[in-house]
Order: sequence, then C-alpha cells, then structure tokens
Amino acid sequence: MSSEQTTSTEQPAGPRPRRLTYAAALAALEGLALVAGGVWMLVLGLTGDPDDRQQAVTGGITLAVLALLPLLAARGLLARRSWSRGPAVITQIMALPVAYNLLTSDGTGIPVGIVLAVVAVTSLVLLVNGETTRALGIRGPGGAQK
Repeated sequence: MSSEQTTSTEQPAGPRPRRLTYAAALAALEGLALVAGGVWMLVLGLTGDPDDRQQAVTGGITLAVLALLPLLAARGLLARRSWSRGPAVITQIMALPVAYNLLTSDGTGIPVGIVLAVVAVTSLVLLVNGETTRALGIRGPGGAQK
C-alpha cells in the first residue's frame, strides 16, 4: 500500500470545510451546555435545599456524562473522522424533543427551547450537507470502492 493510499483512507485531502467546523462548534457548544447544566444541578443538589437531593445529584451526574457524546463528536468532526457524524446526528435528534418540551413550558424555558431548536436543526442541516459528507470521507449508497 502506497503512502498516498494510506493518507486518503485516514483523512480526506484538502482544507476542512467551514460547514464542518460550524457543525463541530455547535456540537461542542451543546456539550459544554450539558456540562454546565450538570454541574449546576449537582451543586444545587449538594448545597441547596432540593425536593430530592439524590435525584438532583443523579440528574447532575447524568447530564455531565451525557455531555461526552457531543464533545467527542465535536472533536471527531474537527479531526475529520467519519465515525463522528453519527454521534453528532444522534445528539441533535435527542435535542429536538427536549426543545419541544421547553417550548411548551411556561416562562424561561421558552427562549432556551427556541435556541436549542435552532441549534439542533442548524446542526442537522450542516451534518447532512454533501460538502460535510465528502469532507468526512463518507460515501453514499453504491459509493463503495471496487
């Protein structure tokens, strides 16, 4: 196997498209928001007066662990790893029902729901874009090498 073939299988040639960079930035933003929310719940659960301290601590830890999915996806997208698109898309699909629930709530949840819905839909559009797909080296149906 020549070095040219090795390079082409590891990472597609050319500069990283801006769409891919934007998708990675949005995934990282979501991951950081989950970490912040998890830390906030954890701190309130430990220092505040929650209705159920164990539930608050468990919720905080769960959010912090869930943050790993979009953060790893963002890192993979920046490195142009084809596997990273799957976790990034899954993150956006999981965000849409959360955004809907926030939009149907009262008060401060509505603006957060709007922002989350816009970020999720924008990310999905960026992730399924042909330029992004090519940059990640993902072939469509029937595009396998012979």
